[in-house]
Amino acid sequence: MELKMGFLFSSSPPALLLLLLLSLSSQLFLNGLPLAGAADIPLGATLTPSNSSSWTSDNRTFSLRFVPDPDNPSLFLAAVTYSGAIRVWTAVGADNTPAAVDSAASLQLRSDGDLRLTNGSGAVVWQSNTSGKGVTAAFLSETGKLILKNRRRSVWQSFDNSTDTILQTQNFTIGQTLKSGLYSFSLNNTGNLTLTWNDSVSYFNKGFTSSYTANKTLISPVLTLHTNGIVSLSDESLPGSVVIAYSSDYAESAVAMRFVRLDSDGNLRAYSVASGSITATSRWSAVADQCTDFGWCGNMGICSYNDTSPVCGCPSKNFEFVDPSDRRKGCKRRTEIEDCPGNSTMLQMDNTLFLTYPPEISTEQLFVGITACRLNCLLAASCAASTSVDDGSGYCYLKASNFVSGYQSPALPSTSFAKVCAPALPNQPQSG
Repeated sequence: MELKMGFLFSSSPPALLLLLLLSLSSQLFLNGLPLAGAADIPLGATLTPSNSSSWTSDNRTFSLRFVPDPDNPSLFLAAVTYSGAIRVWTAVGADNTPAAVDSAASLQLRSDGDLRLTNGSGAVVWQSNTSGKGVTAAFLSETGKLILKNRRRSVWQSFDNSTDTILQTQNFTIGQTLKSGLYSFSLNNTGNLTLTWNDSVSYFNKGFTSSYTANKTLISPVLTLHTNGIVSLSDESLPGSVVIAYSSDYAESAVAMRFVRLDSDGNLRAYSVASGSITATSRWSAVADQCTDFGWCGNMGICSYNDTSPVCGCPSKNFEFVDPSDRRKGCKRRTEIEDCPGNSTMLQMDNTLFLTYPPEISTEQLFVGITACRLNCLLAASCAASTSVDDGSGYCYLKASNFVSGYQSPALPSTSFAKVCAPALPNQPQSG
């Protein structure tokens, strides 16, 4: 036996064989990819909704499977799930919403390396676009990452193609977007968390911290949810990670899994799942006041609170719900303004605010008193509603856009007006 270059060598064949195997193993574990094995998903593998089959991670923590669409149980979604119950990644359609398919659909890792979701008619609903890139297998990791790989590296991974969820230890950076219905979440180059409605109205843009200079341009900011419940921001231009938020169960040991999700109500939340549970509990939310989420109650809908929960209503009896079974779809006038020429009036609503965010502020904000704020809207054909802010700022907002989102609360120092066909029919005050 002799010592060479800091390694212990033996002339015995078993020792040489062991070293060769270790060397081969290190080559196969390139780029964090696992060794080929039973957990690999081979080319040609297919999932269908009808047979309840799944592709699972090594310890079966995560699985890729078809699950019922919560909005239409007769349809299905192709999704990575935690414990078969909590969706953490979903194949999406052209509109960036979960791609609902029928019971004859299939998800197949094709021989050309493309992972493809087709519905019963054979139409392609979603695909990884990895055809011809040498994909040899797929793999679902114990962190919930779905990977398509060739013999040397990852070709595609779900962490780079997030839908509405960021898993713990997953890095989220500029250029990536979470989508949930009309809402989206992204990072900007100052590191601010940005929530946007319909790719146009930015209703939340906040950095949460004074640890670094406000509005400093960052190089490549990364948002990370750590296993202890901290949400942090890092960038090579910063001296260290900046804590964005602590989950309310920060550092508690009974947590099995955490994730950040952009929910369908437009709020970004951090969730945790207790050991042995399949129920996620919200532990932090970016937007503290749900009624400030633009569009939450639909066009001309008014958000208010019933005890602690947000509810949707219409401005007055001059309006009715677009869909009484889903009040979040907004309200419509019982009689349209063009159907009562010369007979329109302004309905007054106390303690009510029509939300105005960038970029609307630049075109809809002016300085006038409350009477002029009402009359200017009444006389302008393009104005649907207006708000006079009673906080001393002198602001008046004339709502000229096709979509108006309202908020009503006794604490709001503002008076709003909605254009209606006369007579104005105010809602009855709520009792109790």
